[in-house]
Amino acid sequence: MEPIKLTQFSSSSGCGCKIHPEELENIIGDLKTGNTFPNLLVGNDSADDASVMRLENGDLLIQTSDFFTPIVDDPFLFGQIAAANAISDVFAMGGTPIMANALLGWPTDKLAPEIANLVLKGAIEICQSVKIPLAGGHSIKIQEPVFGLSVTGTCKAFQLKTNKDAQKGDIIYLTKPLGIGILASALKKGKLSEEGFVALISTATKVNAEGALFGNLAYVNAMTDVTGFGLLGHLLEMCKGAKIGAEIIAEKVPVLEEAKALAAQFIMPDNTFRNWNAFEKETHNLGENLFGVVNDPQTNGGLLISVDAASKSEFEAFCNEKAIIIYEIGLFNREQGVYFI
Repeated sequence: MEPIKLTQFSSSSGCGCKIHPEELENIIGDLKTGNTFPNLLVGNDSADDASVMRLENGDLLIQTSDFFTPIVDDPFLFGQIAAANAISDVFAMGGTPIMANALLGWPTDKLAPEIANLVLKGAIEICQSVKIPLAGGHSIKIQEPVFGLSVTGTCKAFQLKTNKDAQKGDIIYLTKPLGIGILASALKKGKLSEEGFVALISTATKVNAEGALFGNLAYVNAMTDVTGFGLLGHLLEMCKGAKIGAEIIAEKVPVLEEAKALAAQFIMPDNTFRNWNAFEKETHNLGENLFGVVNDPQTNGGLLISVDAASKSEFEAFCNEKAIIIYEIGLFNREQGVYFI
């Protein structure tokens, strides 16, 4: 009997199953938290990676949840990727995770409980790698397998990084190459090489723990992670939050090697085109070779970082000392929108 392929049970996969940005705004547009809770520093008024509440002692509590349908066939790897993706949201705020709870939806009439057990074991391994417990969770029976985590973290007030505080003149850095969604789409279609599969797994399971280190750097003005809305969508969120625009140097955008050829063959997730439909009006001079890449929905993509230009050398020396890979890709130096040069 052939092994069960989890991706056959999902109509879309990973962060590519996110609800379209315009549809999401229609859902929550009149439900914003506003100033109702004075200690709520980051709520759903902004499109940030987690919510943040100030505690009585002045410390900050960070809370996030993230879940999706299978991006790979192997249940253990699915659990690893989903856990890394959720935990990375806390690091994207400059915080440190302290605990997690599982969110599991499982078609128990189609997939054996033992397969779900492997998903949870994968998640536990990632949680243990950042020294937090998978403390509990909740499960329901549904028609498509779904898994993720609710993650709690903390930070000091000076460590908090949001996606809205970029300054004009800041340099834009990225910590991972793009193309995770493209590789996952090729995997589902049986067109991914062994080398491409290794690149997919190593990138998607890497927790963005360096975000906690960046939280200590005063010259890091803003930060977010690149997930379902792609580089373009999450960069535009930063632009709108800061009321500025960005210029991206096309040849400096890092791309996973096999994703380049696959994108040229239009092997990419459906949400690539949905992302473009949402962001096209605010994008200028995007070349064909980058269309599939910058719109590609990433699952646990890299951190997108806005750094004071005066501290460029200091930041790069810090990353080199800590063995943190970074890619300089552009500047916040426009009035609005994203321009490719």
